[in-house]
Amino acid sequence: MAATPSRNRRAFLKSTALAGVGAVAVPFLAGCRHGAPPRKPGPNDRIRVGFIGLGGRARWILKNEALPGAEVVAVADCFLPRLDEAASQVAGGDRWRKYGRHEEMLEKEKLDAVFVETTTHARVLIAIQAMQAGCDVYAEKPQSLTIAEGRALVTAAKHYRRIVQTGSQQRSMPINVYASRLVREGAIGKVKTALTCNFLGPKKWAPKDDPNEMPAGLDWDRWCNQTPMRPYYMDLQFKWGELEDYDGGGQMWGVTGWGTHSLDQVQCALGTDDTGPVEIWPEPPGGLNCKITMRYANGTLLKLHGKDRGMEDLGAIFEGENGRIEILRGDFLTDRPELKKDAPPPTPQGPKESIPHIENFFEAMRTRKAPNADAETGHRATTVCHLVNICRKMQRRLVWDPRSESFEKDAEANTHRSRPRRAGYELPKI
Repeated sequence: MAATPSRNRRAFLKSTALAGVGAVAVPFLAGCRHGAPPRKPGPNDRIRVGFIGLGGRARWILKNEALPGAEVVAVADCFLPRLDEAASQVAGGDRWRKYGRHEEMLEKEKLDAVFVETTTHARVLIAIQAMQAGCDVYAEKPQSLTIAEGRALVTAAKHYRRIVQTGSQQRSMPINVYASRLVREGAIGKVKTALTCNFLGPKKWAPKDDPNEMPAGLDWDRWCNQTPMRPYYMDLQFKWGELEDYDGGGQMWGVTGWGTHSLDQVQCALGTDDTGPVEIWPEPPGGLNCKITMRYANGTLLKLHGKDRGMEDLGAIFEGENGRIEILRGDFLTDRPELKKDAPPPTPQGPKESIPHIENFFEAMRTRKAPNADAETGHRATTVCHLVNICRKMQRRLVWDPRSESFEKDAEANTHRSRPRRAGYELPKI
């Protein structure tokens, strides 16, 4: 039988009460540094880190990437077998303190930072709870399940004065930074078109007749989080990235999977980290994976029209008035050879490619300066992904106001900016 939220968590959620117009009291985690000024680790201080979620991405980081100046002291996962599994695969894992409830870890451990490596549908609530507990947050991409909860995460980061780094590691690859600056600062003139792959949208869950047997050690209620409490199926637990209720397209060629890297690269090179496109349409209409075109306020078109080739495709091709730059993952090509003269060396794909991004996160914790992919930057890039999925659902031209984050004169499209959340997993209002 599915587990239910603990009495403590119910009490702590029930304590949320209306405090005034536009504001409510926020949940309090006993024993944490709730509301405390952000701690600024000194140059020689070891940063105490916790991991929440120990699936494939978390294990990749723990086994392959460096955590310079930091120490993993605790881990949490609602699927208990993963705790011992991960600990056995990572050097030093035998010293980790392990928790089935991340709230308990946040209450008991004096952590400086957490890596939120959960499913997409659980990420924002857990990240906000970590901020409330006094932690800075490294949150995987995509940053959110919906536009509304992405904005909630940005609001929380500002309110609690926490550092948030979105896991878009191309933001910290030196050659990607260099090539983005070339585009942004006009090396190829005004950009007419940015071209990316036509990334795939999510699938709908088709109910099946016979649920699977619940594996031992899984808190299914906690795993479902904000989404409907369905019977347990192995495909839900392990193929959630492909399904609309839990993500926006899947890990690999999905819109909110590898597509997040590509569309974030567009935002970075165009210098639109605090805004986004103003118009979006299917071209031509038809099908949940139809091609999409967007227009930015300055006239630049973003076209999801290309075919995939490989992981190097997680960038974009920028066609300017005076040349062409193709930003790849860890390199770039151009028809203007002189632009490569002072470029840094390519970043090899695979193990250790995220180290500069993690180093940037820890440096931001020490300086309290914005990291390379802060909450607003991650939110805006993820919003572009959500716009793709919403446009495909509507199958018509949409006008988007990036300031109000709403569709103009389109009540139906606006309903897709958020989703109902299951009782007990509401986001705190700030």
